[in-house]
Amino acid sequence: MTVLLRAALYLRVSTGRQADSDLSIPDQRRQALAHCAGRGWEVAAEYVEAGTSATDDRRPEFQRMVEAAAAKPPPFDVIVVHSFSRFFRDQFQLEFHVRRLAKTGVRLVSITQETGDDPMGNMIRQIMALFDEYQSRENAKHTLRAMKENARQGFWNGSLPPIGYRVVAAEQRGQKTKKRLEIEPLGAETVRLIFRLCLEGTGTSGPLGIKSIAKHLNETGIRTRDGGRWGIAAVHKVLTRTTYAGRHRFNTRCLKTGERKPEAEVVEMAVPPLIGEAEFMAVQERLKARSPAFTAPRIVSGPTLLTGICFCARCGGAMTLRTSGKGKQYRYYTCSTTARQGQTGCTGRSVPMDKLDSLVAEHLERRLLDPARLETVLAAVLHRRQDWAERRQTQVTELRRRASEAEAKLKRLYDAIEAGIADLADPLLKDRISELTALRDQARAEADRAEAAADRLSANLITPDTVRRFAAEARRRMRTDDNGYRRDHLRALAQRVEVGDHEVRIIGSKTALLHTLAAASGAESATFGVRSFVPNWRPQGDSNPCYRRERAFFGTPMPFSARG
Repeated sequence: MTVLLRAALYLRVSTGRQADSDLSIPDQRRQALAHCAGRGWEVAAEYVEAGTSATDDRRPEFQRMVEAAAAKPPPFDVIVVHSFSRFFRDQFQLEFHVRRLAKTGVRLVSITQETGDDPMGNMIRQIMALFDEYQSRENAKHTLRAMKENARQGFWNGSLPPIGYRVVAAEQRGQKTKKRLEIEPLGAETVRLIFRLCLEGTGTSGPLGIKSIAKHLNETGIRTRDGGRWGIAAVHKVLTRTTYAGRHRFNTRCLKTGERKPEAEVVEMAVPPLIGEAEFMAVQERLKARSPAFTAPRIVSGPTLLTGICFCARCGGAMTLRTSGKGKQYRYYTCSTTARQGQTGCTGRSVPMDKLDSLVAEHLERRLLDPARLETVLAAVLHRRQDWAERRQTQVTELRRRASEAEAKLKRLYDAIEAGIADLADPLLKDRISELTALRDQARAEADRAEAAADRLSANLITPDTVRRFAAEARRRMRTDDNGYRRDHLRALAQRVEVGDHEVRIIGSKTALLHTLAAASGAESATFGVRSFVPNWRPQGDSNPCYRRERAFFGTPMPFSARG
């Protein structure tokens, strides 16, 4: 008695382009049906995998087929493929699944590569699988090489572009259309805003951290490209992506494992920049300074006045707190290299903590917070602030123009519908109306936000009277009730202190100083920014002799100075 075998057809193509052309799948189906009909097999099921690779088993239809074969009893007896490469292009995985299917009584049959079930047939199948795996890897190698060269020439290789960019056709080479990245104005404005918030804040606050930026974007109604809410990971990805500085990095990670590839295999592709290189590097320095990998949380939030910003001028090592005496009553800032390695590592000194704290704070009070000094220090920054306000006004004008254009196009479409020229039931027309409406609304919202930021900036004008009031208030707030010093107030003015044999250099950021001043002039209390290592509010060569007690403290007759 002849047993009628039930067959399942597995049809697969590797790319979406092959699936869209609809040529390979019908041909595989035609040959598989003919093969089954010639042997009297009944086709019990069909599994079609369009646009997936056979180098792994992460294929929905493949998994559905394997699960069905594991049922008791299985709904089919054989799986028919055009060639073993349609089933798997990995020799180990092919053999693993062949044996797994055999345990349930299901055989794998290839139309074009027929083999027997004896040891010779198994060996031939394994050899064929090895050739398929080799060919697959060679194809992948040559494809990647072509894509890397395409990126070197400045062309986009596909995938979703970063926010702030869109893909446009650049040139035609035979049947292929080469594409490039172009700035997308609305998304670009969001990216620029994120960088400004990181470096400058909202105009009434100091620079914001990643979490605060995400919170600000969500509170002001700015959404991600797909309409979602911003999170820490999304903001961090924007701030660290070199694409926005004009250098898109291609081939950075392995698609299968996600592991980072060596720098030698990474290709940099030139794209239109959204921000300047200096601004991008300033953001990286700020992120690095706040990263737990480089700066411990105790340094950012600890109680000691200069911990985390005090360094040895000789070796660059951190000056850390050391104690001595009964009950640890004596406290010193000591070069960490000297503490670990002794004088052979660094000859840096130990400095009594209260003396150095007072020296730094008093110098800031006496020199930096002098109104005339503040005006001189901030002159160039104030000029850049004015330039920023003018650029922001230009952006507002451009966004208003785009909103007006979208509104005019919508009006023409509505007029065409009323006149009976266009049919509102047309899905393409509905999509176009939705697209224009979203573009108009987003442009208006971005323009309103940019205009509000410009208004806040103009409202907080820095005048000589503002500088005088700020200097007096800052000196008062730096001191505590017990004549100590407030840590956050001091660090808003100075971000690095370097202790040498004969001088102490105090380094600060002009931008951070300006934001502190702007916040103090526009609110009841200044909002102090996060740490920064962007020099300098004290020009090089500007030194001042210290008081006699300061020289005596260092135990040397040579002049001591505070320089930035």
